[in-house]
Order: sequence, then C-alpha cells, then structure tokens
Amino acid sequence: MKKGFSHDRPARYDRQLAEEHKDPYRPKAKLSEPTVCPQCALVYHDGHWQTLPRPDGAQESVCPACRRINDNFPAGYVTLESDFVKQHRDELVKLARTTEQRERDQHPLQRIMDINDDGNKIDITTTDIHVARRIGEAIHSAYEGDLDIKYGPEDYVVRISWSR
Repeated sequence: MKKGFSHDRPARYDRQLAEEHKDPYRPKAKLSEPTVCPQCALVYHDGHWQTLPRPDGAQESVCPACRRINDNFPAGYVTLESDFVKQHRDELVKLARTTEQRERDQHPLQRIMDINDDGNKIDITTTDIHVARRIGEAIHSAYEGDLDIKYGPEDYVVRISWSR
C-alpha cells in the first residue's frame, strides 16, 4: 500500500492550517499601494503581489518570498530519494521547475528557493507550503511511488518525501 493512504480513503493533502499557523512572512496589515519589491520587481496592488509594470511613485518593500530567500528560511522541503531519482534526475528537476512556473504564474510568491542535487537525492526548498505540496503531487502523479506529506505541528512548514 502506498504511504499516505488508508484502507478506506485517501489522505487529505489539502488540510488547512489552524489560524495560528499562518505564514509569519506575510504582512500583518495591508501595504500602501502601489508598493514594489526592489529585489524581484513584483508590485503590491489590489491587496496582493502581482507581476505588473512598475508604477510611477511606488513605495518599496521586500516581498515575503524575497524575505524568505534572504533569510534562507524555507516553508517547503521536498526530498526525492531512490535509485529512480539517480536515473531520472533531469526529468524530475524539469517537472519541479514546470510545476513551480505554473504556480508562479498565478501566485508569484510561490517559488523554488534552491535545488540541491548531491547525486543520491534531490532536495528542493520553496518559499511556500503550497508549491512544495504541488511539486510532490506532480511527481507522484507522473511517476507514482511513495509520497509522504507532513505539515509542521506548530509552524508554517511542510516536508514532502517521495521515493520509488
């Protein structure tokens, strides 16, 4: 039987975090509009960060994704480990990047921070728990295998493990 599944029903990969486990990198209050991230050039407009041309007179503030990257404090950890990973490394990384781009088109704060390939396994870190989960689910959907998703009990973090 595949990990993450019971006899009766599939595991809930979409479980919601309790209110107290919100992303600490998200601002507590709305920013002034327009605001531009000086690092990635996203624009805060209509209450969220978007890929838009830089407006005249915009204030500057580092977006939550760039703050996480600067602090090297990922919200998502994806670990791919098995002999299959060694043989299909390029395909797996390409699928992870494609999944990230699809997410980033709609949610520009959801990014891959780093991909570390040590030959035996691939570790991917992300700026958000949702993109990490989607990467894990995309790899599981494409290649099957064992997928394990664990949310932090008290923190805004997810750890994804996949093997085949």
